[in-house]
This record gives sequence, structure tokens and C-alpha cells, in this order.
Amino acid sequence: MSTRTLISPAALARPRGKAVYWTVFAAVVGLFAVAFLFPVYWMVTGAMKSPDEVARTPPTLVPHHWHLGGYRDAWDLMQLPQHLWNTVVQAAGAWAFQLVFCTAAAYALSKLRPAFGKVILGGILATLMVPAQALVVPKYLTAADLPLIHTSLLNDPLGIWLPAVANAFNLYLLKRFFDQLPRDVLEAAEIDGAGKLRILWSVVLPMSRPVLGVVSIFALVAVWQDFLWPLMVFSDTDKQPISVALVQLSQNIQLTVLIAAMVIASVPMVALFLVFQRHIIAGISAGSTKG
Repeated sequence: MSTRTLISPAALARPRGKAVYWTVFAAVVGLFAVAFLFPVYWMVTGAMKSPDEVARTPPTLVPHHWHLGGYRDAWDLMQLPQHLWNTVVQAAGAWAFQLVFCTAAAYALSKLRPAFGKVILGGILATLMVPAQALVVPKYLTAADLPLIHTSLLNDPLGIWLPAVANAFNLYLLKRFFDQLPRDVLEAAEIDGAGKLRILWSVVLPMSRPVLGVVSIFALVAVWQDFLWPLMVFSDTDKQPISVALVQLSQNIQLTVLIAAMVIASVPMVALFLVFQRHIIAGISAGSTKG
């Protein structure tokens, strides 16, 4: 049974139909490209303008004089290498902790089926209904005086890593993917004598690369763009990530230098997406189909 579309195949086969179709298609794609890329262009070129030209009304689309010194000043004056490294350490640790513990928890809930597993999963998903701002105070009090061992996680990367583990959305995403894995493959591995951990390491994880890539991107981006929690954890300026440092060090800094610092801070995440965009799309599509 054929599906009726907006343009019939017969009309699309005619030269005029093809011309109209491709004209409309190119126009729509062009409009979306301009809508998404123009802010990026405006930010990149804004850092190359003089301070007077940035504040000029009406604004200029193309800088009259190209000044690359804004990027150099942002790199030096705002201590971007140190704060970028702090962000990398915090994001990498949060990613590693989250990948290990969320994968283990999702595998246990999906394949090991513990007692009261559905109740536990329901309680985890219920935390998605709680606004993040409502958890800031209890989370800060816990990090300031960790129960039982009575130690502080403030000004310590562990203050970022450990709270990042409790990510209900990524855990649920992993569990749903594990639920869709072919049971025949897991049973065959079990018949061959593989234990639960061996099945996880040798069978489940290799088959779960797409969804692990998606979870990795979500984990890294969440830490990279977070502002409120790192601001509360790191009172020491030298240990602050780039998101907090840009605000803390923006006083008495020229607008062009601040814009240049924002451009530099956004480059790693843009590069990460461009490199792994195929894996991200594959992971999202894999999670939406049954295996």
C-alpha cells in the first residue's frame, strides 16, 4: 500500500515539479542553516571587532577591522588554559563514574531482575519529577559534611563526580536499551559458561556502544555547561571550571575579550559533537527500535 505524500510521484517526475520541489527544499534548508549558524557567526566575529564597534548601533555584520588580539587577551587575562583543564578533569571524572555505575545499575535492573526491582526503578524515575533547584541545598549540605565519614567534598573534584552518578535519565536510557537486546545471544553466552559479569563485559557492552556514546555525550555536556553547582562547590578560583570562571573573571574585562573567551569555551563541545555526531544519531535511533 503506497503512502500519499504532499507531492505525488507523478508530479515530482515532471521537470517543473522537480524544480519546485528542490527550490522549496533548498530555501527551507537555507533558512534553518541561517537561523542556527548566524548566532555562531555573530559571536565569532564579535570577538574580532573593536570595543566601540561591538557597541555600535546599528550593529555591523562584518568587522571594519579584524582584530585577533581579543582571543589572545582572553587566553592570557582570563587564565583559560587552567580553567579549561579544570573543566576537563571534572567532566572526565563525572563521565567515568556515571558510565560505570549507571551501566551496572541498568544491567542489574534489566537482566538480573532483583527483588523489588520495579519499585527501585520507580523511585529512581520519581526523582526526575523533582526540580533540580530543590535538591541544591540538601546536596550542598551532604557534600560539605559527607555522612558517616564526616569529610568535606568542597573544592574537590569528587564534589562534581559523585553527584553526577545519580542520573536517573541516563540510567533509564541504558535500561531500556538493555531490555531490547536479543535474549538468544545472552542465553547462548550463558550456556557457554559465561557468568553475569562476563556476559556484561563481553556481550552486552560491545552491543551497547551506540547508547553508551549517547550517554557519554549527555554526561560530558551536563558537566561542561553546569554553572550553579560548581559555583557552590568551588570557592577557590584556581579550581573553578570554565563556566564559573567566565562569570567570576568578567568584571573589568572588555566585551570583545569576554566574547572571545566564550567562543574558546564552546569550541570543545562543538568539536565533540562534530566528531561523534554519527554515533549520537546511531545511539538515539538504536534506542528507539526493538532488537
